[in-house]
Amino acid sequence: MPVPQSQSSFPSMPSGPLNRPLSRLFRPTSPLTPSLTEQISALDAASPEQLAAIAMGKGEDALRAAAIERLPDGQCLRALAGLPTGAAPFPDFVPLAQQRLATLIDRELDIWTNLRAAAETPAALRQIAELCSSSVPLEQVVALIQDPNEIARLVVEGSSIRLRQLLAQRVEDREDLNRLLKQLQGKDKSVYRILKDKRDALRSEAQQAAHIEQDIRTIYTSLEALLSRPYDTLVAPALEHFEARWRSYEGQAHPWARDRVGAALQRCHEAVAAHLLEIEQHEARLAEQAARAAALQSAREDALAQAAQAARDREEAAARDSAAAEESRRAEQSARLERQAAQAHALRQIAALIARAHGALRAGHTGPAAGLRRAIEERLTAVPALPPALARGIQELDGKLHALKEWKDYAVSPKRAELIAEMEALVGSEEPPAKLADRIKDLRAQWKTISQGVMVDSETDWQRFNQAASTAYEPCRVHFEAQARLRAENVEKRRQVLERLRAFETKQDGEHPDWRAIGTVLFEAPQAWRRTGPVDRRAVRELEVEFDASLGRLRGRLEAWQTQNAAGKRSLIAQAKALLEKPNSLEAVEGIKALQYRWRDIGPAPREAEGSLWSEFREQCDGVFRKREQAYAEHAASLEGNKVQALSLCEELEQLHAESGPSLLESAKSLPQRRAAFDALGELPRADARSLQERFNRALSQCELKVRGQRAHDAAQVLENLMESTQRIQAYGWAIANKATAVELDALKAEADSFIAGVAQWPKSGASVLKEAWAKAEQASTAELAPNETALRMLCVRAEIATERATPAEDQALRRSYQLQRLVQGMGQRQEPTVFNWEALVLEWAGVGPVPPAMHESLLARFRQCRP
Repeated sequence: MPVPQSQSSFPSMPSGPLNRPLSRLFRPTSPLTPSLTEQISALDAASPEQLAAIAMGKGEDALRAAAIERLPDGQCLRALAGLPTGAAPFPDFVPLAQQRLATLIDRELDIWTNLRAAAETPAALRQIAELCSSSVPLEQVVALIQDPNEIARLVVEGSSIRLRQLLAQRVEDREDLNRLLKQLQGKDKSVYRILKDKRDALRSEAQQAAHIEQDIRTIYTSLEALLSRPYDTLVAPALEHFEARWRSYEGQAHPWARDRVGAALQRCHEAVAAHLLEIEQHEARLAEQAARAAALQSAREDALAQAAQAARDREEAAARDSAAAEESRRAEQSARLERQAAQAHALRQIAALIARAHGALRAGHTGPAAGLRRAIEERLTAVPALPPALARGIQELDGKLHALKEWKDYAVSPKRAELIAEMEALVGSEEPPAKLADRIKDLRAQWKTISQGVMVDSETDWQRFNQAASTAYEPCRVHFEAQARLRAENVEKRRQVLERLRAFETKQDGEHPDWRAIGTVLFEAPQAWRRTGPVDRRAVRELEVEFDASLGRLRGRLEAWQTQNAAGKRSLIAQAKALLEKPNSLEAVEGIKALQYRWRDIGPAPREAEGSLWSEFREQCDGVFRKREQAYAEHAASLEGNKVQALSLCEELEQLHAESGPSLLESAKSLPQRRAAFDALGELPRADARSLQERFNRALSQCELKVRGQRAHDAAQVLENLMESTQRIQAYGWAIANKATAVELDALKAEADSFIAGVAQWPKSGASVLKEAWAKAEQASTAELAPNETALRMLCVRAEIATERATPAEDQALRRSYQLQRLVQGMGQRQEPTVFNWEALVLEWAGVGPVPPAMHESLLARFRQCRP
């Protein structure tokens, strides 16, 4: 059967990306077919298997997206998210599926544990972890990344700020830190700050380690120097000082340093012990030599005394012999005169002495009286006989003197015995020598006081007292001799301290003195000087003058240097004040940090000024940092305000997504303005920027998708209204062809007019098609019914061929005839791909004349099944 020209080929129509989704949405629906909104609402009651089938099927994009948003965890959702193989069946839905998985993980963390154990694609797993609100999944994913190059790459290129911050914490290599800091400078401040803090920490640790290593080397060098220098009193304190410093560093030192310093300490202790042993041995030898020398000297003195006494005895004997001979010659001549004169003189003297002795006794002076009595006794030898008067005077004097002495001996004897007992008790006493010497001196003074005028047994008591005093004083004598030797040795030690101080002062005369060493010497040298006491003050007076002068010169140089440092620090304080006025807080902070480094490099100021200078400098630094914090706070407030506006825009879009119908299309007109408003917000908080951008883009995409769906639905409804209208018009035409009553015709026409009047929009050319349909209906006859049916069947066949659907058996011949005709027409011509234009077919359908209603209903149902 020949095919009409209008049906020989499908009308051509552009096949751009906008027409394809519209062609899929322009499907006529019967009153029994649910709308898209109703289908999405029905998903809430669907089973997981039904949701998976819809999500993996080829239905509406909005319906599939809604199904994915309701899927539970399972193989379907994981496959849509790119897990476990990483190849998602529908790449367009990967972000939505990953977001759904992230939402489920936030609700139940065990899903993440199972997912991480089964996943084979770290990239997809990382993307899901980034979408999670909980930080645990992302931290676990980051912990799995071990490749330093991958860590460095993700620090720069990571898709989320949380990922970049966590990975920045994993960077440990200093070269990687420097390289990343150069790449991130001026880009990502939070990650840059993390990397910079880690680099500064590594630098501080390296500087601390270098400082410790330098101190350890200094300790080792100082210990070696102690071993190489002659031993003096400063060695032991210096060894204690260096050993204490080493104990504070020993736990942080390298093994080689522990071995070397430990060996040096051991050698120093051995040297000190050896020197102490040598001193003890030397003192023992000196004591032994002194004892031998004293014994030899005593023996020599005894021998010399005996020899001298023997010589004197011989000389006296010879002199006596010679004098006796001459005396015998002269004595005979002058003996008588001399004896007479001597006796007379002696008698006068005796008389005078007797008078004086009586006067002393009357005054109570027993001692002088006893002395005068001894003088009288000496002179009695020169008088052969005394006159009676003198003899009586001597007798009276002896009586009085004897009585007075007996009384005084009776009073003094207990005190003398007490002093002897006290002196003997001091023999072997353990009292300090100085105190013991004072006790002995005091007892001797008391003995001298009570012994005046007492003669009875006084010599025996005196010898006992004196022997006890000598024995008790022996430890004092040894002590005082040792003190004298020690003072002499200390004078020499102080001379050595002065020489070392002079050598140190000469060494510091260069352009770069060791100020730290000068400060140490100014503190330790006076201590070393004081430790070398006691000394003879007269012997060290000149040494003290030179020592004080050397210290004064060093102190003056140190104070001048500290004054210069104070001036430098005041300059830094002035610069810090200038930085405080700078409007750029970042530049001011960098400048303050540079000033802090310079402050650290400047030496100390004078002690009285150091604290105030540091407080003033720290106040300026704190002011700069507070200004930066204020700027940060203002910036954070601005970011927070932008965040609030962004959240408001996201919520508006999400509310718009819930609308439908004309209100949706009306609200959709404001989408460009909302997009422009979001883009104009500026910077957002880094922690929320990506999520807010994704939320806004997702809400905007969903709104646009829903708007497109609504428009497609409206367009499909327009074609559906056209077919419904033509169905009513053809029913009216069929009634005219079958001579229906006027009442029936009026009812059918009124029904068609009522439906057409209720339609607000028609497709392009729809009005002319309806006009043509009304014209055909008015002129319908039974002769035209068969051709009209054939035309409708042909439209069904063409639609089935275009959509690759099966054709019923009764129309197979018609399908083959149409395909053959197409083949014949296309011979010798380039075959262009056939474009399925549903709207054109609908317009053709509306232009066909009436057929029986039952037939039209069945063919229309068949035709509708081919909707794209």
